[in-house]
Amino acid sequence: MTSPEPSAGDPSGSVDFIRERIMADNESGTYGGRVQTRFPPEPNGYLHIGHAKAICLNFALAEEFGGTVRLRMDDTNPLTEDTDFIAGIEQDIAWLGFEPDGPTVFASDYFEQLYQWAESLIERGLAYVDDQDAETISAGRGGFGQKGTDSPWRDRSTEENLGQFRQMRDGAFDEGEKVLRAKIDMNSPNMWLRDPILYRIRKVAHYRTEDHWCIYPTYDWAHGQSDAIEGVTHSLCTLEFDVHRPLYEWCLDQLDLPNDRPQQIEFARLNITHTITSKRKLARLVDEGHVDGWDDPRMPTLRGLRRRGYPPAAIRAFMDHIGVARVDGTVEIELLESFVRTELNQSALRRMAVLRPLKVIITNWPEGQTDWLEGIENPEDPEAGTRQIPFTGELWIEQDDFKVEPPPKYYRLTPGREVRLRAGYFITAQDHVLDDDGNVIEVHCTYDPESRGGQAPDGRKVKSTIHWVSADHAVDGQVALYDRLFTDPYPTGHDDVDPLDFVNPASREVLVDVKLEPVLEHTPLGDVVQFERLGYFAHDPDQPMLFHRTVGLRDEWARIQKRKQSGG
Repeated sequence: MTSPEPSAGDPSGSVDFIRERIMADNESGTYGGRVQTRFPPEPNGYLHIGHAKAICLNFALAEEFGGTVRLRMDDTNPLTEDTDFIAGIEQDIAWLGFEPDGPTVFASDYFEQLYQWAESLIERGLAYVDDQDAETISAGRGGFGQKGTDSPWRDRSTEENLGQFRQMRDGAFDEGEKVLRAKIDMNSPNMWLRDPILYRIRKVAHYRTEDHWCIYPTYDWAHGQSDAIEGVTHSLCTLEFDVHRPLYEWCLDQLDLPNDRPQQIEFARLNITHTITSKRKLARLVDEGHVDGWDDPRMPTLRGLRRRGYPPAAIRAFMDHIGVARVDGTVEIELLESFVRTELNQSALRRMAVLRPLKVIITNWPEGQTDWLEGIENPEDPEAGTRQIPFTGELWIEQDDFKVEPPPKYYRLTPGREVRLRAGYFITAQDHVLDDDGNVIEVHCTYDPESRGGQAPDGRKVKSTIHWVSADHAVDGQVALYDRLFTDPYPTGHDDVDPLDFVNPASREVLVDVKLEPVLEHTPLGDVVQFERLGYFAHDPDQPMLFHRTVGLRDEWARIQKRKQSGG
């Protein structure tokens, strides 16, 4: 197992409750000082930002305590699983910077052992075959504060149960005709102990075992036993599995385990504003056409975040910062974006791009002349060096950088005003051209030849610096700008309201007439650069000259914190 760096854990500097538990186990010799965790996704979708928290936590703990991590596919439902998802999960974990110990393992590797253990429960009177349908079984469980009702098949003989279960395996019954249930306590206050289903009939070929099986274990039957088979010591789950833990422990208690008895520990899942992290709901976004696919840059999937330009180091740092807790909460998405911005500020090369171009003609520029100006690649990294930027008498600037009638506190280009061009010269607007609708289509300026590099020899100052691109050298490109995918900060926080009702129809704007600095034509696919004054943009990994805005330059998280401190 390799990990890029140890976890910082709780941002307060204290040791969190999971690390305390592991330290106590090591001190008591519970596992002989051994620590083994696992990440067990179901291969029915791609990983999202919530999974990243579990991944980072499992690998960080193994790293800190000299342990190991296994990647196990929880492939017990052949109806929804696919090999493409498996490959995607493996790729996403590698992209985050982690490498599991050993090859990927599968719950389906243990189907025969799980079946044999199920027969041992039947032989000891701890499981029975039930002929009731799913709706009747659910109703028979009762509810909170209400007693359950025993199945009429609960007292079948051991011999009959074994025979029925073996017939289930042999395909003698239709789907839904019979299930295998644990015999625990139909009056337990914990609903998961009211004779839970262990096996159901699914006459669907499995992507690995093909047609060998037509009965499949439930998650609750496969989970703890798979942990035990693999030698997991600390099985980390999110809080919704807290009520499953008594069943997890009951199942393990009934069996002669091949390794140490693992323990399940629950922690709060990651909830982020303006985001959903339900694979079922994410699948709906894809299936209903709200997004282009699982890797759409608006999606909170790791594939989507990668395409949008999120650095894996920023995601890991974010997870370290938020730590782990026992109570669910919600983190502002602006906090995650602040980590992305901080990382990219250190690593991204600076470039110039004009998203909504307006032509500027420098009337006193020598005809046919091209100057090559020096641009800093990254002011945060002196070793990044400089680049050469072509400058000519015709330029592109942003439409918003010129106003005929400027509003108050507008310091950019207006008639008679002088501004600085980034890494270039001082220019002054002298005239402009309008189209038939009164829109400015061209600005005529003069330049100061003595101000090359943005410094006037007489020391005069200007209040604004704007970016530009030489019209003769510009490369055409496209840019995708993004707003929140969900208009409501808590799309899943409303009773009786479909979270997808909050999908933002204006979450993406694609600009197709973008003028780019020529060096951008050589930006590797997938790389992220800073468009000066505009934000950080990722070169699409598949479509050349399409750039996705990763995050803007403004630190919204700092603004939110300042507002909170002022009581606003």
